[in-house]
Amino acid sequence: QVGAGEDVVVFLHGLFATAGVLRPMRLAVQRHARIHTAALSYPPGPGAERVGARLGALLAALPQDSHIHLVGHSMGGVVVRHYAVTQGDPRVAQTITLASPFGGVPNLGWLGFEGARDLDAQSALLRAVRLTRPPRPIPHTSILAGEDFIGKSPEAHALPDGELVVLPGRGHNAILYDREATELVVRKVLAERAVRTAREAGFGSPGIR
Repeated sequence: QVGAGEDVVVFLHGLFATAGVLRPMRLAVQRHARIHTAALSYPPGPGAERVGARLGALLAALPQDSHIHLVGHSMGGVVVRHYAVTQGDPRVAQTITLASPFGGVPNLGWLGFEGARDLDAQSALLRAVRLTRPPRPIPHTSILAGEDFIGKSPEAHALPDGELVVLPGRGHNAILYDREATELVVRKVLAERAVRTAREAGFGSPGIR
């Protein structure tokens, strides 16, 4: 049902959750005209690259002229940013992450499964996400919970080339249901669409005010 040039916001949950936890945020986003949403669930075992392959299969079903906003919570945020900077999909308009530990979680790898190892503080995958620069700029926003349990200060989990927003008093999972976090996601999606629409109409061209 996605029309030509329309926007799709694709949500990806965290390590031990399901797509259902994202339903309130999805509903807030899809209230806006010509903005669609999608999500997928994955078990707590595969690493970011394997989950990213499933994400790629979902995105393959979307029109080639659609504009895709990738939103992920916790490990889901790591997956969407890794996908964005490594796959070269020209439809990806931006990435938004919620409580995603780009700085790694100390000693998480002892859990033994691939997904946990990818989130460990010594993870090579996290290092690649922090250092990889995609062929074209893909805007990123990290929304972090000020009272997160994942360790380190929230700023330690920000990406060097992205925007950082810290919401004080929120927890790792509570941020999913936080009104301010939800409103921020909605604003980011609408703002990207507005800038793109203005640029396509010629208002963003050099010399035009």
